[in-house]
Amino acid sequence: MIHNSIIDAIGNTPLVRLNKVTDGQPLTVAAKVEYLNPGQSIKDRIALKMIDDAEEKGLIKPGGTIIEGTSGNTGMGLALVAAVRGYKCIFTTTDKQSKEKVDLLRALGARVEVCPTNVEPDDPRSYYSVAQRLSEEIPNSYYPNQYDNLSNREAHYETTGPEIWEQTEGKVTHYVAGMGTGGTITGAAKYLKEQNPDVKVIGIDSVGSVYKKYFETGEFDKGEVKPYLTEGIGEDIIPKNVDRDLLDAVVQVGDKDAFQMTRRLAKEEGLFIGGSCGAAVYGALQYARENNLGENDLMVVILPDSGTRYTSKIYNDDWMREHGFLDE
Repeated sequence: MIHNSIIDAIGNTPLVRLNKVTDGQPLTVAAKVEYLNPGQSIKDRIALKMIDDAEEKGLIKPGGTIIEGTSGNTGMGLALVAAVRGYKCIFTTTDKQSKEKVDLLRALGARVEVCPTNVEPDDPRSYYSVAQRLSEEIPNSYYPNQYDNLSNREAHYETTGPEIWEQTEGKVTHYVAGMGTGGTITGAAKYLKEQNPDVKVIGIDSVGSVYKKYFETGEFDKGEVKPYLTEGIGEDIIPKNVDRDLLDAVVQVGDKDAFQMTRRLAKEEGLFIGGSCGAAVYGALQYARENNLGENDLMVVILPDSGTRYTSKIYNDDWMREHGFLDE
């Protein structure tokens, strides 16, 4: 079979059993390896869906410009779609994102504006605000806004959820995913719970993010917001893609635990993945221990992206040592 373009290769990523990092826990833990998408992340799925829907609604015309705020991976997916469909791209990102992500976006022909991390979301310097302003200033541009664009979670309802159900032959008991824009966890959770309402959905959050308190109390508390280094999960806003009614638990994971698990997954399982993947696996195993999951449980954990984005950070001993993340 010959695909018509690279974007036809998006999706249908494999499930891979974790063998060593589970440290003898009796349940089956299967990782959905999303770095095997052509843009090396799960965000390829939403990039294609958001642009398909925008074209259908006439929100972007031929030769137009896609403008998006991204921690890197959604930008990569959008850049692939743009290359195939003839659009230009401008991305805003934050100064906490790895240099590799910025370089990769520029390699695909995108213009990248790097904005400060530690400002309020409505600050005119924030990457949300800069993307919004550019989309208003540039003619024939489209701002997908992955945070509030419900095509994001619809992509996972239509693809990720059904793939997990089919690949586990309907035996999945627990679904675990990091919470960033909220689309991955919400879209797949909705599909899986429609098939079996007993499937438990566990969101993984970063220490320093608002999601855990929001899930537990319904309150958006800015006081929860603190700096952290894990990229792609956790928020200082509540995106429209988040639906807390579909969640059964939220587990917070700190940077050190996330990054040490990331490196274990590479060295012990051969899975060269990013920091939010390590956070997801660490949080999943913590939940499994605390809830005494057994041999009849089948937990699927999303591994969103590739380690190629983090060679200068998580996979760099000097960087890890400088931040106190290495146990010598």
